[in-house]
Amino acid sequence: MTELLIERHGPVAVLTLNRPQAMNALSQSLIRSLTAAVVALGRDETARVLVLTGAGERAFSAGLDLKELGATSGLLGMVEGDGERPNPIHAIAQCPKPVIAAVNGVAITGGFELALACDILIAADTARFADTHQRVGVVPGWGLSQKLSRIIGPSRAKEMAFSGRFITATEASAWGLVSRAVPAAGLMADVMALAQEIAEVDAGFLTDYKRLVDEGYDLAFGEAMALEAERSRRHNGALAPEDLAARRAGVQAKGRAR
Repeated sequence: MTELLIERHGPVAVLTLNRPQAMNALSQSLIRSLTAAVVALGRDETARVLVLTGAGERAFSAGLDLKELGATSGLLGMVEGDGERPNPIHAIAQCPKPVIAAVNGVAITGGFELALACDILIAADTARFADTHQRVGVVPGWGLSQKLSRIIGPSRAKEMAFSGRFITATEASAWGLVSRAVPAAGLMADVMALAQEIAEVDAGFLTDYKRLVDEGYDLAFGEAMALEAERSRRHNGALAPEDLAARRAGVQAKGRAR
């Protein structure tokens, strides 16, 4: 069975982790396939938006395949991804295209980290999230200990990190962990509608805007504001008035249609 399914819907590429019998756990082969696919689609000019989801209804991903780990000593090879080692988290972070996580079920530990690597998270109302590193005695290596506190605050992040408690999609939405929780039956329809809408935007603009948000997030606020000002001057100064007028008319027409 193919562990990673890739479907194209015009400018939207859907990547599905396809190990439902193992709750879409990340085997070494799946990690390699996913990393390679994200890198390749990032270079593909016909792909404008990527969607990442899991097969079945139970799981987005249960994280690293602990059964496989128990039979090997490959933990560092699976997690760190330095040099020759593939790392899907780095691949998603470096992808110039927007990546949307359609969280269809549980996202646990490494699967949680995989979801957090995406630019936008939309969850089924049946989805749940948990950091279970403390239960298996493994220190996070894909950013969970640092990213989560910056998204939901240190108190809530520590609650999850120290207890291993699962939070619901409703809690995740209230905490700002996901953009929104939607009925499970309509998850992919909602995500695909958003992806198609994003795909209408100029690809170069999306790449630059994603880079601006990500680079600014890593800076102190004052430095981030200076970065925005510099990029704004450089980009906006090159805009032709007639192009700006045409785009403004398009936005107004779209607003009236709604």
